[in-house]
Amino acid sequence: MPKVDNEIIHTQLNWRYACKKFDPTKKIRDADWNILVESLRLSASSYGLQPWKFIVIQNPELRVQLQKAAWGQTPVTDASHFIVITYKENVDESHIDRHVNHAAKTHGVELSTLDRFKGSMMKDLVHGRRAEFINYWAQQQTYIAMGSFLTTAAFMEIDTLPMEGFDPPSFDRILNLEGTGYKSVTAIAAGYRSVEDRFQNVKKIRFDLPEVVEYK
Repeated sequence: MPKVDNEIIHTQLNWRYACKKFDPTKKIRDADWNILVESLRLSASSYGLQPWKFIVIQNPELRVQLQKAAWGQTPVTDASHFIVITYKENVDESHIDRHVNHAAKTHGVELSTLDRFKGSMMKDLVHGRRAEFINYWAQQQTYIAMGSFLTTAAFMEIDTLPMEGFDPPSFDRILNLEGTGYKSVTAIAAGYRSVEDRFQNVKKIRFDLPEVVEYK
């Protein structure tokens, strides 16, 4: 088991904050970015279904358009990288088949050995208790991936801003998501804080541990 430095964990989680002003001259190195996008790909999800797609906006003109749909927030254009997180709309049997086929190939097993696994997903998500709010379920899954990205970035001392403050239909239109089966739900700006960001030196406000963690 790899040795984990508890002090480093505590320090970096306290170091992280929601960066409101990025330095547009500072860019994330390719090697570091590759680790960050892997944190999205390797994120946990219910059944491992990964009902999402992460769109990295590299086109400066698109970022300007998205900024307007995010009520002028500067991180959209100033951060080194900007990611729009989308969820898979109406997860259905075809998406489950794709996942099960990939699982069989990855594990080197016959597809039939995963029939029970597939059946449990079908019973729950397509025909079961979660079928009526499957899109809500998919949206909530994306927050797990966001958390993985934010935590990974903190350990790399890369600043982030998780964002819900934008108009999703406008984002969908700008990114031509209509008809793709995916819809925008959240976004992340990532890069390096500006020295002018006054929030970087503000003490983190959190309730005391006994107020948020209960043992029974």
